[in-house]
Amino acid sequence: MSTLNFDPWQAGAVALDVMAASQLGPAPLAERQATRLARLLRAAKEGTRRYARVLHGRDPNGVALADLPVTNKAELMRHFADGVADPRITLELLRRVTADPRGIGEPFLDGYIVWESSGTSGEPGYFVQGTQALAVYDALEGLRRGTPRPWRRLLDPMFLGERIAFVGATSGHFASQVSVQRLRRLNPWMAHALRSFSILQRTADLVDELNRYAPTIITTYPTAAALLADEARRGALQIHPQEIWTGGETLQPAVREGVEKVFGCPLRNSYGASEFLAMAWECDHGRLHLNADWLILEPVDASHRPVPPGELSHTTLLTNLANPLQPIIRYDLGDQVRLWPGERCACGSCLPALEVQGRRDDPLVMAGRDGRGVTLLPLALSTLIEEEAGVFDFQLRQRDEHTLELRLGFGGEAARAAQSRCAAVLKAYGRRQGLAALRIVAMPDAPLVHGRSGKVQRVVAASAQAA
Repeated sequence: MSTLNFDPWQAGAVALDVMAASQLGPAPLAERQATRLARLLRAAKEGTRRYARVLHGRDPNGVALADLPVTNKAELMRHFADGVADPRITLELLRRVTADPRGIGEPFLDGYIVWESSGTSGEPGYFVQGTQALAVYDALEGLRRGTPRPWRRLLDPMFLGERIAFVGATSGHFASQVSVQRLRRLNPWMAHALRSFSILQRTADLVDELNRYAPTIITTYPTAAALLADEARRGALQIHPQEIWTGGETLQPAVREGVEKVFGCPLRNSYGASEFLAMAWECDHGRLHLNADWLILEPVDASHRPVPPGELSHTTLLTNLANPLQPIIRYDLGDQVRLWPGERCACGSCLPALEVQGRRDDPLVMAGRDGRGVTLLPLALSTLIEEEAGVFDFQLRQRDEHTLELRLGFGGEAARAAQSRCAAVLKAYGRRQGLAALRIVAMPDAPLVHGRSGKVQRVVAASAQAA
């Protein structure tokens, strides 16, 4: 394994650029985008078979982004070898790397890092990051994350006086967990200040671990933050964080209000993905600001035509300007976004503001053995089904407080085997969480129900179906 996934000179140059670009107006930002897009297209044309074909006979400096084909996760994985600039990187290699949880955050080959994505579109994905992309993500996360305690960051820019708890899926090579372990490896002095806590364990054990650690900052998913707030409200969780950072799911206003009220501290939201870790961070005025100097988001309708500012898109196309190793160009994220028109925000930033919808799986409240309701987090359920049952295309629909309906969207012997694996891991998880009983009803031929956006909501509560 190589350890060369951090270049201090490159990191310093990118950090200076990120600081300077934060105060630029729309025209200079657009110029940066255009320059980086042309550079990305040149690298993609020279380095990958896919874009050698797409851009054959065309000058990358004169190609309009809208003239390039749209792609998605399934297509990129199906033709993986055509889309990476280093032929040594194969799907077989990435599967071997990600099969070992002991290697989370460890680089391979020339210091590359791989992130595996969940199969929210029915297809798991592998996204490889080189030193340039990692330097960009590090700078964006470190310098653009809005902090409610700016004086604290001035006195402690390295977070040495904090105890940061990442509460999430820790068993796989997911972007957030890989990032935590990579930071701990690069900065050994941060080991005491940055720890991961698994949402797959019993809630009581998670609460005990957090009580012992006493984090000053919690970074997690909105549904997990709501669960922790419930545990604090009933007196089991006795911690006093100063900041809470959320991302990975849609943050509902009621969840924000409840979490902030229980913990008595501000919550800051973010928007990111395995395809680009740090797409947007929330400012002091509650607006998500897009890191438009290093990525391009295209809000589009169902036919991939652009929608005007202020209008909610059907889906969104991402172009990652930081990663020539595995070019992500006009990639269909599946998220609905609304880009807001206007100039400088009240916070002082000229970076575009946006609203994000989608990623709205529901927490499920089931009957516990002690008579209390037990909350099952959607991310925990999805991770279990993917990681332990090996199923990536599914839907769980709650019938009542004892019963879940499992839909796979396909039939036959393969479906029966998949249903058996899913039922086994779900029932085992239910027992660990203290459920009174859990009944899994298989619906082998039932279609997956799509929401208004056209995306499948993977975990659906009974209350949401009745609404």
